[in-house]
Amino acid sequence: MMGVLNHLSTLLLLSLLPPAFSHVVKKFSDVPECTEFFLGGTTPNLPGILVGGTVKDQNRYKPICQLFEYTKKNVVYKTYMFATLYDTTNRIPVFSAYTFTGVGSSEKRPDKWMIEPQLDGGIDTVMSLETQEVTYTHQAVNQDYDKDGKNKKVNIGHIFPKSFAHQPVNQNSTFTLTNSVPQVKTFNEGSWGTMECKVRKILLKQCLDNNVIKAYVVTGAVPSKSNTLNNRVNIPDIMWTAYCCLNKKNKWMAEAHWGENKEEPNKQVLNPHTLAELYDMLKQHYPGDVQVFPEKCLRGSSQTEREKSREREVGSGDISRKGLMECDEDCKCVSL
Repeated sequence: MMGVLNHLSTLLLLSLLPPAFSHVVKKFSDVPECTEFFLGGTTPNLPGILVGGTVKDQNRYKPICQLFEYTKKNVVYKTYMFATLYDTTNRIPVFSAYTFTGVGSSEKRPDKWMIEPQLDGGIDTVMSLETQEVTYTHQAVNQDYDKDGKNKKVNIGHIFPKSFAHQPVNQNSTFTLTNSVPQVKTFNEGSWGTMECKVRKILLKQCLDNNVIKAYVVTGAVPSKSNTLNNRVNIPDIMWTAYCCLNKKNKWMAEAHWGENKEEPNKQVLNPHTLAELYDMLKQHYPGDVQVFPEKCLRGSSQTEREKSREREVGSGDISRKGLMECDEDCKCVSL
C-alpha cells in the first residue's frame, strides 16, 4: 500500500512540474522560455490561425518551441533557440519568431537539415535528423527537395536566417525544415538575400537598447493555392519579415519587407515598408486585422520613413540603383 502511495505521489509531483523540454505545444506560453522570442511575450495575431495566443485549428497548426541539443566542453546542453508556428497541411511554417542579438563567427552549413520528431509521433523533444524507417506525413523532409527541387528551381529557404543567428550553435539550430520553405533560387539569392543583409546592418547599428544589440524579428510565408514541391510541400506565394526594437535614442523603431516568391530574371530591390503597410498587405490573405508586434511598434519611427525622405531628396531611381547588391548567406556583399 505504501509503495502505491509513493508511486501516486511521484506521478502527482511530475504532473505539477513545468514542461521544461516541451517542444511541440498547444500555446507558446506553455513554455516560458518560448515567450522570450516575442516582444512583451505577445504573439502575432493572424485571423483564422492564431488569435490572442490561441491556435484556432490545433490539428493543423502547431506551435514549436525550437529546442536544440549541443555539446560544449563535454557537457550536453538543450536550449530553446526560437519559436515557429508550423502548418502541417502545407508542411511549411506560418512564421518563425526570434531575437537578433548580434553576429559572431560563422561555420560551414550542415549537409542535411533536421526535422521535428514530435510532429509525427516521435517522443524526442529536440530537433534531429530524419530516421529512415519513419514516414513523415506532417512535415517536409530532405527528400522533398532532393527529389524535386532542381526541377522546380527552388532550394531550401530559411525563415529565421543563419546570418541573423549570433553564434555557431545558434546558426546550426536554424537548419531545421520546420524553419524553411521552398524558395525560388533567384529570389532567395537575389532581392531577398540582399534585403536580409541590409536589415542585419540596420539592426547592428540602430537596435541598441542601453548599448546592447537586441531586436525582435518575425518572418513568415503566405502559402500558394496549389503550387507544391514533390506534391507535398507548399511553395509559398509571398515571404515577409518585420522587426521592432529600441534604438539608440530609446525610441521604438520598426520596419517590414516582403516579396513574391518567383523567378527574378533581373536584379531587383525589396523596398522597406511600415508595419501598417505590411498589415494591409497581409489582410488580403487573412480574414481580419493582422498584427505582428504590439501597438508601440506601430507608433514607432521606422527606417522606411528615413528612406522615403532620402528618396524625395535624390529621386527614386537613385535609390534603386544604389540598392543593387549581391550577398552570400553570411552577408558578404558586393555592389553591382
